[in-house]
Amino acid sequence: MKVAVPQETFPGERRVALIPANVPQLQSAGLEVFVESGAGIAAGFPDDSYSEKGAHLVSDRDELFSAEVVAQVRTLGANAENGRADLARLHSDQIVIGMCDPLSEARSARDIAQTGASLFALELIPRIARAQSMDVMSSMATIAGYRAVLLAATELPKMFPMLITAAGTITPARVFVIGAGVAGLQAIATARRLGAVVQAYDVRTACRQEVESLGGKFVELALETAQSEDQGGYATAMGEDFYQKQRELLASVVAESDVVVTTAAIPGRQSPLLITAEAVHGMAPGGVIVDLAAERGGNCQLSQPDARVVEGGVTILGPTNLPSEMPYHASQMFSNNITKFLLNMVQDGQVRVNLDDEIIREALVTHEGDVVHLRVRELLGLESSESKHSESKHSEAQCQAPESKAQERPPAGRPESETRQAAESANENTAAVSNSTAAAEGDKP
Repeated sequence: MKVAVPQETFPGERRVALIPANVPQLQSAGLEVFVESGAGIAAGFPDDSYSEKGAHLVSDRDELFSAEVVAQVRTLGANAENGRADLARLHSDQIVIGMCDPLSEARSARDIAQTGASLFALELIPRIARAQSMDVMSSMATIAGYRAVLLAATELPKMFPMLITAAGTITPARVFVIGAGVAGLQAIATARRLGAVVQAYDVRTACRQEVESLGGKFVELALETAQSEDQGGYATAMGEDFYQKQRELLASVVAESDVVVTTAAIPGRQSPLLITAEAVHGMAPGGVIVDLAAERGGNCQLSQPDARVVEGGVTILGPTNLPSEMPYHASQMFSNNITKFLLNMVQDGQVRVNLDDEIIREALVTHEGDVVHLRVRELLGLESSESKHSESKHSEAQCQAPESKAQERPPAGRPESETRQAAESANENTAAVSNSTAAAEGDKP
């Protein structure tokens, strides 16, 4: 079977879905890899590096999309405008794997379903132990948290570390991180390594241990948080009364901070407003806010997607695609994730859609001409009963191959220390960093 890796068409996207180092793994599983010419150049992977590993280079995009499997960073949904140009290239008995923002762009999933292609959304991979190596959301959130602190350090008119010099003592910068998911934990680790004094807050008080293990001080607010986390470990939406009180309590901590990094996002929902305009005005001039939730409305009232706003001397940044600003390691991590996901589907050199496998079933959005993911169907106003899954549960594709034996399902949930370990090891392995897209809090890539 052929696996195609197209060049990304989303504006400013520099990542590539598969790097040369992973090509031999797919070949060993019986798959042929075809890469669009120039697909990896922006990420630091020239065409020759793919050829050396045995991949075939293709310059014709129409020819490339004739492959049985298409691996992308952004499929239609996560690439709403330019992605439509590839819609006509999709066909039945084809598998498309990538990020597609299905809980916010459900209509795009319906459009793909009409082509007959089977769409897998990497954002929907379940948070179980067996799927950790496929967790794109956590991988991209790691990079976003790291990059956010670097942006803040560049904008801040102060140095991060404390220095004792002949010219006097320089006090350390005070950094406040809101949200202790993967992005938040990486932000804490990076700010601490730069020498800042770090405080962090999360609605899930169970995050205290991870925050403190990285050298941060956990901020406690007098709020009822019993229902703040779902079974997958993601933060859940709370009521407006809760957020109103939360904003009031957070304002005092924001006011005493030099840098605030916000990472609180709810998958498929509007980002909760945590920092009001009044709270921004309470910060000292020169302060910096980096809002990683800006794409979905933002945690800061004054943030704007992909814009630099200055209000009362405070700089507010709203980046929406930080992993693309560090494309080499972002592509490396994404490629490892998607390779593990793809290899999990391969049997006897064929990619099979085995709906008895929880990972495959939960990530599958469209199949056999229909939208099959229950949450996406509900968003589209379609039938949302379990019957949709049960009707097609044994209709595997080889995209249509015979049913395979279901893999044993491990206990659900991540080890408590996983996000902390990811923050520590990734920071070291990517020059100072290997989800959930989001990313224990649903951080978006």
